[in-house]
Amino acid sequence: MKKHKEIIYQYEVVFDPNGAGYTVTVPKLPGLVTEGDNLKEAREMAKDAIRCYLEALLKDRRISFSEPHRERIKVSV
Repeated sequence: MKKHKEIIYQYEVVFDPNGAGYTVTVPKLPGLVTEGDNLKEAREMAKDAIRCYLEALLKDRRISFSEPHRERIKVSV
């Protein structure tokens, strides 16, 4: 199995209080929405959702590991 170099991608993440926790969106990744009961859980859910989103893009060959994309993750509280 061919291995690839791991690249760290960084995205700005928006945590919006929803009364029962936080709804999470990532402006640079259209359609990505997740949520968590608290900020810690919401952060973990965001990481997992971003990973899944990027893996789907890689599978569809819409992005390549040879072209890293870097942004800062900001958290609003």
